[in-house]
Amino acid sequence: AQPAPPPAPRTFIVFFDFARAEVTIEAAATIRQAADAAKAGNTARIEVTGHTDRAGSDRLNQELSRRRADAVKAQLQSQGIAADRIATSAKGEGENLVPTADNVREPQNRRVEIILR
Repeated sequence: AQPAPPPAPRTFIVFFDFARAEVTIEAAATIRQAADAAKAGNTARIEVTGHTDRAGSDRLNQELSRRRADAVKAQLQSQGIAADRIATSAKGEGENLVPTADNVREPQNRRVEIILR
């Protein structure tokens, strides 16, 4: 018999307030769902990627996206996910969900994507 194929990746997205890296109540609920799914499923690793909108400088947005990813990782750890299962990365304003011109505020782009693999 062949081993079961790995489960399809599952994606959870949490959003942030403008220029903030604090996890909102809504974001915390989504992070909890991701942690529960990771614990219940056959998840080998969790990818946490921070993003920003295009308002502000590239340098500041890169740092902000890193802080957002780190905040989500900390929340996942508080939900019982081991740190060594979580890989974080920061994309700054480089991969927008909603394409915008430079210096445009867009709430959908201020996010962290959590991918369970």
